[in-house]
Amino acid sequence: MKKQITLLLLLLTSISFSQIKGTIKDKDGNPLPFVNIYIENTYVGTTSNELGKYELNTTDKNTVHLIFQYLGYKTQKHILNISSFPFEFDVTLQEEDFQLKEVVIVNGENPANEIIRSAITSKKKNAAKTDKFEADFYSRGIFRAKDIPKKFMGVEIGDLDGNLDTTRSGIIYQSETVSKIKFQKPDNLREEIIASKIAGDDNGFSYNTALSTNYDFYENYVNLGINMVSPIADNAFNYYKYKLESTFYDDKNQLINKILVTPKRDKEPVFEGYIYIVEDSWAIFGIDLDIKGYRMQEPILETMKLTQNFSYNSESKIWAKNIQALDFQAGIFGMKFTGKFTHVFTNYNFKDAFEKKTFGKEIVTFAENANKKEVSYWEENRPVPLTEEETTNYVKKDSIQTIRKSQVYLDSIDAKGNKFKLSKVITGYTYKNSFKNWNFNYQGLTNLSSLSFNTVQGYNLDSGFSFRKWNEETGKFTSISSTFNYGFAENRLRLNGRFYHRFNNRNNAYISLSGGSAISQFNPNEPISNLVNAVATLFFKNNFMKLYNKEFAELNYGIEVANGLFASGKLVYENRRALFNNTDYTIIKNDDLYFSNDPLQPDNYTSVPFEKHHIMKASLGTRIRFGQKYISRPDGKINIQNDNYPILSFYYEKAFGASNSNYHYDLISGTIDYNKTVGNKGDFGLRFKAGKFFNAENISFVDYKHFNGNQTHVNLLNNSLNAFNLLPYYSHSTNDAYLETHIEHNFKGYIMNKIPLLNKLQWNLIGGFHQLNIPNMKPYQEFTVGFDNIGWGKLRFLRVDYVRSYQNGFQGDGVMFGLKF
Repeated sequence: MKKQITLLLLLLTSISFSQIKGTIKDKDGNPLPFVNIYIENTYVGTTSNELGKYELNTTDKNTVHLIFQYLGYKTQKHILNISSFPFEFDVTLQEEDFQLKEVVIVNGENPANEIIRSAITSKKKNAAKTDKFEADFYSRGIFRAKDIPKKFMGVEIGDLDGNLDTTRSGIIYQSETVSKIKFQKPDNLREEIIASKIAGDDNGFSYNTALSTNYDFYENYVNLGINMVSPIADNAFNYYKYKLESTFYDDKNQLINKILVTPKRDKEPVFEGYIYIVEDSWAIFGIDLDIKGYRMQEPILETMKLTQNFSYNSESKIWAKNIQALDFQAGIFGMKFTGKFTHVFTNYNFKDAFEKKTFGKEIVTFAENANKKEVSYWEENRPVPLTEEETTNYVKKDSIQTIRKSQVYLDSIDAKGNKFKLSKVITGYTYKNSFKNWNFNYQGLTNLSSLSFNTVQGYNLDSGFSFRKWNEETGKFTSISSTFNYGFAENRLRLNGRFYHRFNNRNNAYISLSGGSAISQFNPNEPISNLVNAVATLFFKNNFMKLYNKEFAELNYGIEVANGLFASGKLVYENRRALFNNTDYTIIKNDDLYFSNDPLQPDNYTSVPFEKHHIMKASLGTRIRFGQKYISRPDGKINIQNDNYPILSFYYEKAFGASNSNYHYDLISGTIDYNKTVGNKGDFGLRFKAGKFFNAENISFVDYKHFNGNQTHVNLLNNSLNAFNLLPYYSHSTNDAYLETHIEHNFKGYIMNKIPLLNKLQWNLIGGFHQLNIPNMKPYQEFTVGFDNIGWGKLRFLRVDYVRSYQNGFQGDGVMFGLKF
């Protein structure tokens, strides 16, 4: 009954607040979606929904000059004499009588090319007219799913919180926002979200904002996750072919050129479809372009359509974007997804200049109670009417939310999942209290990720317990966990525990305390994963992982002190002891001996690499992200990195309180990270790491600076800017100064896409350079060339690199295999 009442209220308020409303169809009676509707010589407008229905809220009565503009159809102007609201007015649009005017072709010149050249020449002037403005902004997003299986790779999917019907299809996300924006090119934004709505979440805040919706074709590149080349970019003729398909006149007798845009090469980041250019001013009249997923290097995304409608104000003589729609289709493993984003810009106020301090680091804010707006508010302020499906979905999801957030429902679901069976001693067990936001988990004994092999412990198994409690609104959560690790060859059980508390999700302040007994790699960065080490050891008898034992206690604290400045501190006590191999087991038998557990002397099976000792260390670290901007949400702060600047990190560590005073030292280090997308020419990445030890002549080898080498020819960590490819793990460990250089450029198809036949592979060429400098040794260098995006169809996650290493001459070469996500 509640559902029917809510639906009735939606319909009644729609009738009450609608001003000018109607349906737009073609001559055959088919509804026309996303028609640009606006009051002449103003920036007051709206668009029709997927069923051709529109609503325009205006206080003007008597005479209203209304423009209906739709790409491919004749623009119509209607003078409405309104005496009372709501005022209903239906429109039938006629297809444009396209004509191709007589043109003189000189030396075989394509007439479309001359129009595009004029548009390129004039784009700076046209872009400048709209480079500073205030406007009202509306955004709506909807995602649909189809053919979702009940299980995927053995994991139960369920009905996605009630979003899927019996056919395993349905709307899985629907949201909208109303906001006021201030914008200045190229990327200064100030947005206040007045209203936010998510179907099925009355306490949620939509992620729909004006941020990243500025698809500006006057720029050389349009960022859609990858930089797509604009059809009127400075170098557009290197990527596109053009055909003047037709011309027509708009309602102000301005000649519009409809130009077909086709790619010269299929695999490059290019559009195809139509761009409409106004004669003489050479401004954009409209955009109707398609994007293929493989051209964006997003193979799961099949197609995307981007449309833009512009309206003309004869007083300001500005063509301004009113409507923007982004549709997509995606799919993988038989599952299908579709979605649409609709953006409406109204009430423009173009500025000559903004006041100082208009724009700052905070780019998006939410008005108080933005997610608590009544139905009447949305019906009065929503520029695009909901379809019946969307209206029903809001009602349905809100009803489901009421049920599924109730204590009765949550307790009933928990009661089913909380039932204990004897088999869960092996498989694991979780006890939940979803209403009070806490759970208890026992890991079990059959998790493959917890089973590994090394020559110290032999086969070893992790298990443990954890408790977690959280607050969704503040982002505060607390976790308490313990881990049990048993090594079968070593016949030893190790136990450690950890307490972690995050205070909020604004400055992400946290504190953690951990301690117990553990087995650790000499390099705390753990350059060898358990999986890679187990395979290398059991099948190839290459036991590169070197381990030691520690009893420890550790205290950590971190906080974002100011926007872009994060600081942390750590205090740790360790009691360390060297370990020996305890097994020579292997799956593939051979006569080779395992290396010893000594990282410097692989044939030393009798003496230890360091004496047993204890030590205390204190450290301070900071990370600085210059130019960082952020979104202030009621449920947290979202940081947005500025890739125009590098990220700087500094670290100071002091060792003291050791059982041997020779183990005391000071270490100062720093890191520079810089990542930049270079037009459509790929992604450039750089990392410099440098450090210097003081008073460290006789410190324990455990505390040396160890570098992330690799001797397995496999890289599953995706850390190409933080590791070497062929460097032995501990051959260059130092207690003095060091400098690491890592440089890589991924061309993202820029070169490969231009080579016939090879471009069909859709591989990305990658080049890299790595260098390590330490005192008393010649620099170690690696040069790499390789490919990523290797795979089949929509599954492209492989990477292969050829590496040559040098140190005082050629050292060796090899091939690296890895995963790239």
